[in-house]
Amino acid sequence: MRAPSLSVRREDLWVRGGRILDPEKLFFEERRVADERRDCGGRILAPGFIDVQINGGFGVDFSQATEDVGSGVALVARRILSHGVTSFCPTLVTSPPEVYHKVVPQIPVKSGGPHGAGVLGLHLEGPFISREKRGAHPEAHLRSFEANAFQDLLATYGPLDNVRIVTLAPELGHSHEVIRELTTRGICVSLGHSVADLRAAEDAVWSGATFITHLFNAMLPFHHRDPGIVGLLTSDRLPAGRCIFYGMIADGTHTNPAALRIAHRAHPQGLVLVTDAIPALGLGNGRHTLGQQEVEVDGLTAYVAGTKTLSGSIAPMDVCVRHFLQATGCSVESALEAASLHPAQLLGLEKSKGTLDFGADADFVVLDDSLHVQATYISGELVWQAEAARQ
Repeated sequence: MRAPSLSVRREDLWVRGGRILDPEKLFFEERRVADERRDCGGRILAPGFIDVQINGGFGVDFSQATEDVGSGVALVARRILSHGVTSFCPTLVTSPPEVYHKVVPQIPVKSGGPHGAGVLGLHLEGPFISREKRGAHPEAHLRSFEANAFQDLLATYGPLDNVRIVTLAPELGHSHEVIRELTTRGICVSLGHSVADLRAAEDAVWSGATFITHLFNAMLPFHHRDPGIVGLLTSDRLPAGRCIFYGMIADGTHTNPAALRIAHRAHPQGLVLVTDAIPALGLGNGRHTLGQQEVEVDGLTAYVAGTKTLSGSIAPMDVCVRHFLQATGCSVESALEAASLHPAQLLGLEKSKGTLDFGADADFVVLDDSLHVQATYISGELVWQAEAARQ
């Protein structure tokens, strides 16, 4: 078996009690051997993928206030196991307050298992974003911050107990007050759907922002005199030791391969692969929803119905990993870490997720040499297996 941890190397992976075990302690302190052995046939074992931006899939729309939100989340959690995803952040796009008040309390943090991938907390993308760069977000429900900004946010979202990431536009008035309040509560602030210049983006990082939502998309284009939010990748005005992470949709549609290569070569350790998958994931061509909008899928592309505005992706995470590897020419390890270690680091979970280090959760994926998923494990338990791998 080969376990990537900065490098792909051939060795065994030991698991006990849902965590990765240091076999030396087992041998020399407990004088025990394995109770069960599984031969992975020389395949690659990688940390389970973590998707921090997924709007739904398989007909489920996380931004729809249905009577049983939990069953929809459970369905998506189960179906993404086949794509190597072991943890995710269900994402809500811009919605009216009544939708947040109904949906947010119904999606708690939940450990993964045979029932599906674990929920790490919600990603609330909007409504505090730029009208000019709203993308597929409905203009009627966009908001700016009032004088009592954080109370305004609470009135919009309701309780934040289940929230892990908030995407906002840093150029909005009072946004820095909100960023500071969110970060003190352990919520990651991401910059996106924004017309911010570089100075505004840098100031937001000093206030606590650590992430960029789908780099290049829904922000000012790079300009040599003011690179905007994109300039954070190489800025020298950031807090010492602060790593800025940025999401990339490597679906072959949202980001040209040359742009993928530019971002990766400029700041490889911050790159986080996201799907930005919409409810149409897994369903094929036709009309579907994304929150308050209607979306039309044509081949590999999703648009807001009646427009040419891109509206999320229909590519699952394993497809994004393979496309990213092919487009950038990076190492296999780099491609896998962009879907596992980096999102775990973004969320401060690198001791337990996104790694195969001793003591970490035994969430991992078995891949063939072309990075197609053969099996998915959560807490050391087989939760999905490809048909071919069962034979």
